Amino acid sequence: MRSRFTALPVAFALPVVLALACGGTTQTEANLTPSLPKGWNEISTGGDTICARGTPYSFFVNPGTSNKVLIDFQGGGACWTKESCSLAGSLFFDSIDTLREQVANGFPGIYDRDRAGNPLTDAFHVVVPYCTGDIHWGNATVDYGDATTPLVIRHRGAVNARAVLDWVYKNFPKPEQVTVMGCSAGSYGSIYWAPDVARHYAGVDVQQFGDSGAGVVTDTFFHDSFPQWNATSLAPDFIPALDPKTVDWQALSIVDLYSRVGAFFPHMLFAQFNDSTDSTQSFFYTAMGGNSAQWSAKMFATMDAIHASTPNFRSYIGKGDQHCVIPNDDYATFTSGGVKFVDWFEKLRQGQDPGNVECEGCRP
Repeated sequence: MRSRFTALPVAFALPVVLALACGGTTQTEANLTPSLPKGWNEISTGGDTICARGTPYSFFVNPGTSNKVLIDFQGGGACWTKESCSLAGSLFFDSIDTLREQVANGFPGIYDRDRAGNPLTDAFHVVVPYCTGDIHWGNATVDYGDATTPLVIRHRGAVNARAVLDWVYKNFPKPEQVTVMGCSAGSYGSIYWAPDVARHYAGVDVQQFGDSGAGVVTDTFFHDSFPQWNATSLAPDFIPALDPKTVDWQALSIVDLYSRVGAFFPHMLFAQFNDSTDSTQSFFYTAMGGNSAQWSAKMFATMDAIHASTPNFRSYIGKGDQHCVIPNDDYATFTSGGVKFVDWFEKLRQGQDPGNVECEGCRP
């Protein structure tokens, strides 16, 4: 899930905007969007937001030229045991420093707003950073250590996401179009939070896109991770089939999540990109206790199951071991089944049916 790129709303006490790409000017809440400076702006959230090891949380916005919004959940691994959460064996981003470095040094992929042919530059791009190891679902503080050596992890990804969405809802009362998206761990964040966005923006054209988040996990993974993350605290309980009061989320699969959200929003498009032998997703499947050699077959079976249960789901499957397409520079040329990914994705973003794309001869 690595990528290069409560029920308690968090209050914003004079959040500060740092125009990192424009010399470090500052603004107060009074003159936020649509008058943000050009470039990537860092906006501090304050309140209860926080990263896993206690560092402050903030998010990034790059203004567009239209009333369209991209809500983009960052990837960066996961953490659910002492081993995966430790400093030595850490499998996740535990601060937003990596994202700050990318802002300072230049974003690749669709984040390069100056690249010719980038179709997304018209939209306000809101990046939801990831630094909590809980795929943007968590609302818990867990000590994975012992009496002599504490290892406190703040799984507050849902709290942080809630704060960013509150800001989006406040600053975009009626957008023309919203795309909820994310790479890797952010792919799971996108499907978890897309129902909240779709409900808030009823009547607005909203789509969900998950980049390299096929949901291939071991039978015990959710039983191991969910109790640690408190992952249902901000779940979309307004969907009866996903209400934690009556539904055991530990028994759900990614197929269940897409099918139940898709059924509740039948006129909304949901989609995923996966490469046929994604090396990163198969690595994490191994870290969960699975066999990486089985990952590809399980990914295809999962996509088939979502298609069978969710008529408004579309998929794009490439041939290779690449993890995520949107943060990589080949997003504009990546092609599978004779269809360029960038063209397929732009159809999806515009609310058009992009169809399903699958690489030839790549099924196990």
